Amino acid sequence: MDARDVDVEDLKAANLSVVNTVFIDGTSPIGRTDSDFICATMDWWPPEKCDYGTCSWDRSSMLNLDLNNIVFLNAIKAFSPLKIRLGGTLQDKVIYQTEDHLQPCIQFAKNKSELFGFTEGCLPLSRWDELNSFFNKSGALIVFGLNALNGRSIQSDNSAVGAWSSTNAASLIRYTVKKGHSIYGWELGNELSGNGVGVRVAAYQYASDTIVLHDLIQDIYKGVDVKPRIIAPGGFYEPNWFKQYIDKAGGSLNVVTHHIYNLGPGVDDHLIEKILDPSYLDGEADTFRGLKNILRSSASSAVAWVGESGGAYNSGRNHVTNAFVFSFWYLDQLGMSSTFDTKTYCRQTLIGGNYGLLNTTTFVPNPDYYSALLWHRLMGRSVLSTNFSGTKKIRAYAHCAKLSQGITLLLINLDGNNTLEAIVDFNGTLLHQHKHGHHRHRSNVIKMPRANEASGTREEYHLTAMDGNIQSQTMLLNGKALTLDSSGAIPPLEPITVSSSEPVRVAHFSIVFVHMPYVALPACK
Repeated sequence: MDARDVDVEDLKAANLSVVNTVFIDGTSPIGRTDSDFICATMDWWPPEKCDYGTCSWDRSSMLNLDLNNIVFLNAIKAFSPLKIRLGGTLQDKVIYQTEDHLQPCIQFAKNKSELFGFTEGCLPLSRWDELNSFFNKSGALIVFGLNALNGRSIQSDNSAVGAWSSTNAASLIRYTVKKGHSIYGWELGNELSGNGVGVRVAAYQYASDTIVLHDLIQDIYKGVDVKPRIIAPGGFYEPNWFKQYIDKAGGSLNVVTHHIYNLGPGVDDHLIEKILDPSYLDGEADTFRGLKNILRSSASSAVAWVGESGGAYNSGRNHVTNAFVFSFWYLDQLGMSSTFDTKTYCRQTLIGGNYGLLNTTTFVPNPDYYSALLWHRLMGRSVLSTNFSGTKKIRAYAHCAKLSQGITLLLINLDGNNTLEAIVDFNGTLLHQHKHGHHRHRSNVIKMPRANEASGTREEYHLTAMDGNIQSQTMLLNGKALTLDSSGAIPPLEPITVSSSEPVRVAHFSIVFVHMPYVALPACK
């Protein structure tokens, strides 16, 4: 064999796809999400909000967003329902207009010497009505973040002392009930927990304020069967602070929210390296695990949500956090958080900044919008224990299927060079399992229960980047670009059909959702 032959063989070997195994334990679920697990945020930032010399918010604020945009309405309606959390940094500087109109309703103005770089702003009641009318039409579930700094004084060490003044919030809540606006939850404060971001509130004080909010809701919604959830603290997870807070807030709290920006600042040049590094992605598991353990060992019946997560703080980064590559991070977060019993995951943002699910100016969906929509439609509430043998570059998650039989498997290939083939082994937990013979690699390939013998096929949704460029803002589904039609309608997300005896192929730098309707597991009964 001459040198030339060796080179060819080496090349062949490098691109050969290796058959690996995904192990799924179908005995019982390891977590349960809300059926409306996918959530996105809307923010208050005015167009003057800029980071690192880039102003990426345009007119995406709750105060100035075009609510008549048909693409915006269609994008939300496609989820039926999408949870939307209204809040963000400036929520603790928002005053709510009252019906007596005694206070002038003045908008945010840029001012470097002010906390968060802006003066106080005001939410006009007319705009609150418009927003609610739009949300009602779109079928969204609304969480509203209340100003938790009202009534406190901020000390030189950035601690906010004194009790929360609930008067202005109570007035907005009363008005909301009077007008018949439906609110899924009221959330108290934004990033004031632990060391805070700019300002912090002590855990015992925050718990007292949460109890005040709880009592207020009980009073204002008296006679209403299903009351809105009480949600807090909407900050970064710090074990001691969260434990103290949860213990003291007790039964007044329904949902504990925490925020995630684990990739660092949007200006970081290494964002893509971090997104493609499995050990970096794994780092966030400690937060999910820690909060799960605190909730489990407390007397509280509260559940965990990710209340805001944009990955990279200070508005993200153009062509990274709004491009195909970000779906590797985002879907991994959805998968990982689910395994730790997180009930809802709110993405920063639905629109605005460089991390919107929708383009800030055109409203056209970015790749992560379609990732979120596929998750919402395919991944059911019950989370299955899933392990992948072989390369760390494959991230594997499985849930019982949503609104259909079987399971849905999600495979994320962070490897830019190698296509991978995977077979699925259910560790003996498959009901009515009929194995193929004893061929190597094939003994564990699943085969349908006899009742479905004729329909031995599965559905696959392969996501890749346009032209193989992971920084593209166009996503392909099974090789076809996902684009809006001329009327602004969200495209149908259609699978390809594959024989169940074939291994699942995951191309380099790609993502695949695999719906296996013929798989019957005890966990999914």
